[in-house]
Amino acid sequence: MGLDIVSRPSDSPYIDRVWRSRSDDVSRMTAVAAASWDLVFWERHGEVSAAVVGPETAASPAPVPEEATFFGITFALGTSMPHLPAGRLVNSAAELAGTTRRSFQLKGSAWHLPGYDDAEAFVRRLVREEILVRDPLVAAVHRAGPPEVSRVSERTVQRRFLAATGLTRGAARRIDRARRAAVLIQAGVPAHDVVHRLGYFDQPHLARSLTRFVGRTATELSRGEGFTAEPLSLLYAT
Repeated sequence: MGLDIVSRPSDSPYIDRVWRSRSDDVSRMTAVAAASWDLVFWERHGEVSAAVVGPETAASPAPVPEEATFFGITFALGTSMPHLPAGRLVNSAAELAGTTRRSFQLKGSAWHLPGYDDAEAFVRRLVREEILVRDPLVAAVHRAGPPEVSRVSERTVQRRFLAATGLTRGAARRIDRARRAAVLIQAGVPAHDVVHRLGYFDQPHLARSLTRFVGRTATELSRGEGFTAEPLSLLYAT
């Protein structure tokens, strides 16, 4: 009952995570903020739909089609589709026309629907067709990357980060920190330890971050999904 989500990491530099889920007796969830974007497919009553879902800058309630199955690819930060500017996708989504049980339309061409187990092969084809590109600088600076990154001006970093993600570097870091905090608290780490581990000023600072980006308090996260009426969307530490 609820929203059953399964996910796996990927060895592709273009993919952050691959996931699938099924909804049962749930009509709404809390969509957790995310700096990355997803390509999502869902099927309900035999009808298949697809959409590119952009980054989310805050947690928000989101409708869930009941008795539906979902499959999604969460792309790594720095990966983008140039024909869909990242800035236009922030807090938004672009539904893909012409989707059937076998194919969907992307940049004027028909593509076979990928699956949970062959997502990497599908992404490699997108890369070969130059529909999908990756800016390695963005990924490097986001993880406080190698020393050579420091030779690039801050202005250049910010421009390329915004172009690839639709977000500023600071916004992406705040979102990811809140997600890491939520994962730690769900794992049983006390809130005061999370404050010190992740560099929050104090527990009220952590509380504000969790409420804004995750839509849960530390108490709610520590007690689990059964404590709240709505399930969370896919939550993992990037």
